[in-house]
Amino acid sequence: MNRLIGLLIGVVLSADARMRARTERGSVTTEHVLWAVAVIAIVGVVVAAVKAYVTAQAGNIK
Repeated sequence: MNRLIGLLIGVVLSADARMRARTERGSVTTEHVLWAVAVIAIVGVVVAAVKAYVTAQAGNIK
């Protein structure tokens, strides 16, 4: 009987560990997506600033 209880506890604990691993699995992907969006937004701001500067300086050419 003790072996059966030990086996059941082992199965429950391993299933619990697998479920925890699965629930945290997508958090890394979500974090990567959020960082990618942040980097794209920063690059967009920099490109817009450089474009505005170049356009303003091009208007000053005689």
